[in-house]
Amino acid sequence: MDADAFRDLALALPETAQSGHRGAVDFRVCGKIFAQPAAESGGSALVKLTREQQEMMCAAEPTLFVPEPGYWGSVGWTRFAVDAAHVAAAQHALLIAWRNVAPKALSRVKPKM
Repeated sequence: MDADAFRDLALALPETAQSGHRGAVDFRVCGKIFAQPAAESGGSALVKLTREQQEMMCAAEPTLFVPEPGYWGSVGWTRFAVDAAHVAAAQHALLIAWRNVAPKALSRVKPKM
């Protein structure tokens, strides 16, 4: 998968907008960041997971998921190897991250991805 496909998957989620802060692009649902795309080709994206989700996904797919170093990783931000991933893995990671920050009523909606 490539960065454009990752962006398209993120933007397909309900109420999602592309935005940015501190010079970095991000994806938000109702103003809350749930992912950042890879900054460069071959780079990794970031997804907002809970610590439990992060541990599970890093253990299940260590070639795709790695905790972000430092504080941000300790609160769930996780690196996702976009170029090494298949579409289903990206959809799953983005949907989990989106649901983690979306308002409860919206997070119950079943997105069409």
